[in-house]
Amino acid sequence: MRCLPRSRPPAPLALAALSGLLALPHGAQALNVRVLVAAAPQLTVGVPSPAAPVGPLARALPASALPGSALGAPAALPMAAWTVGVLDGRLTLNGQDAGAAALYLPPSPGSVVEVAGRRYRGGVQLRAEGGGVQAINVLDIEDYLRGVVPAEMPVSWPAAALGAQAVIARTYVAARVNPAAPYDTCATESCQVYPGLSAEKPQSDAAVSATRAQVLAYGNRPARTYFSADSGGYTASSAEVWGTELPYLPAQADPFSAGSPRARWRLEVSPARVQEVAARYGLKLGPLRDVVISRLSPSGRPLEITLSGASGSGSLKGANAGGFVRSLGAASSRVTLSGAALASGGPLLVEGSGAGHGVGLSQYGALGLARAGYDHLHVLGFYYPGTSLSVLAGRRPGGATLAAFRPLPRVPQAPDAPLAVQNGQPSQGGGL
Repeated sequence: MRCLPRSRPPAPLALAALSGLLALPHGAQALNVRVLVAAAPQLTVGVPSPAAPVGPLARALPASALPGSALGAPAALPMAAWTVGVLDGRLTLNGQDAGAAALYLPPSPGSVVEVAGRRYRGGVQLRAEGGGVQAINVLDIEDYLRGVVPAEMPVSWPAAALGAQAVIARTYVAARVNPAAPYDTCATESCQVYPGLSAEKPQSDAAVSATRAQVLAYGNRPARTYFSADSGGYTASSAEVWGTELPYLPAQADPFSAGSPRARWRLEVSPARVQEVAARYGLKLGPLRDVVISRLSPSGRPLEITLSGASGSGSLKGANAGGFVRSLGAASSRVTLSGAALASGGPLLVEGSGAGHGVGLSQYGALGLARAGYDHLHVLGFYYPGTSLSVLAGRRPGGATLAAFRPLPRVPQAPDAPLAVQNGQPSQGGGL
């Protein structure tokens, strides 16, 4: 992780002015989101340098200097760096006590901050937490999506696929808006990948703009818009993967999800590795003799796996069955297993299709639907049946406020895809 060079300690007057500017927020903007972008014992935070007399962190980039801005070309302005640490539960700025455990630089039109070498639109809140510093990027949800969409989907894909990704990304974070929490979401694959300004591209910017404020709703609240790279020809239900049933996340045939690098794949797992993973799931059965899928879900994913070993047999059920398969290194849990060779020291053969958990939108399926001529609303209607299209209307104490609900168009359902995965050679490359 690149850090900016440490600048000289601020003069006491400048430090006092800076601490005053970085006051705790009294209220968030209606459509701002808070993204945890970095956490470390100390962080370098930068703002564009020509600094105002009241303190470097009070200065914001003009909109004309922003990458991708319609008002001008990118400009590489130097950044004034501040090293932020923690001492006795309070933040320090370049080694001097800032007098508070949290400091806040609110976003303003066109503002940019830099945290640990990455630039982000908006402002930043700094918190002392667990002996370290948390940096939380605070920015308009639409600006946030400009960094997320190109990080989650190739911008060379059709506008309908990018538009669907923009809506589900917006819905995903809107469902997590929680004023009572220190932040709403994170910037890694555990939430949604958000690299900041460096990821922005004109194609994804256009998708964000074309779908501005659009979200999916269920029961007048933002839906849970889970997505994965490739359903393998059949989406999984939320119940079979996580044990929680959501009616708009069913198992259904997905003939549009085809042609991905992980459409068909094959994996050989050594007996020692299978035994190690089984032990992590509480099955210590000695040398294994066989592993079989004893019960399948409607989507063709294991609901129960039975393992036989020298000291007995045992089974894994529900979400643990799929978790076991993925822990073996499988790209998805839509698989067949052949464990007969284990008894003679051979590998467990895992053959499968797809990549990811398979719940909700399949990104390669969105690509297939777009290539078939469907718009982003049809893509969303196919993968989240029963939801409605809504718009963000602001914040309320419990989260985001929605308005203007209308049903989504439906795609005619194709016949069910076969549950059994055919034999295939290992794929080259990887999915999203």
